[in-house]
Amino acid sequence: MTIKLHCFGESGNAYKAALALELSGLDWEPVKVDFFGGETRGDAYRRDVNEMGEAPVMIDGDLRLTQSGVIQQYVTDQSGKFGGRDQAEKYEVLRWVLWDNHKLSSQAGMTRFLMNFLPEDKRPAEVITFTQGRLKAAYTTLNERLEERDWIVGDGLTNADISCCAYLFYPEPFGFDRAEWPNIDRWLSNIEALPGWKHPYDLMPGSPADRA
Repeated sequence: MTIKLHCFGESGNAYKAALALELSGLDWEPVKVDFFGGETRGDAYRRDVNEMGEAPVMIDGDLRLTQSGVIQQYVTDQSGKFGGRDQAEKYEVLRWVLWDNHKLSSQAGMTRFLMNFLPEDKRPAEVITFTQGRLKAAYTTLNERLEERDWIVGDGLTNADISCCAYLFYPEPFGFDRAEWPNIDRWLSNIEALPGWKHPYDLMPGSPADRA
């Protein structure tokens, strides 16, 4: 049975789940969520897809999972990939997934949205400046972690990498320039070189160009 992932291309959190599925080799297909058309805010979506009103949502037969980190763990449980080689690495992977969700992705997702998907006259400059400062601290932490390392945990791709990289591949400006962070830049190149890697706008339906 084919796994279905309710997602949309503009979502970095959906990309974490989609990229894990794609690189795992599991059989899956995307189901477009019309986020910008208000689908996730509708009663039908909350009733039938996700009571939290969010994407991604993964459906595998009778199993329905939400939250990207949970979906990534399911992919690991099904495929045996991306979870670390032993118990110590497993916990280290989880540590970085949780760090990303709190320190990196949450700030990057909000900043990118405020700077690119709101009308220009409604963009809160003080909030953007504040979140960019928090992001710079997160980039510093990640860049230092990747000093003389190819991957965040262990010697290969894990959910830590898939989680932390997601928003950093998007082209919309939100204050991140790969050239300013050489270790992050090298690490992102490692991920791009993986067989089967795809850009979020190639992996999932939906992009700003579709609404232009």
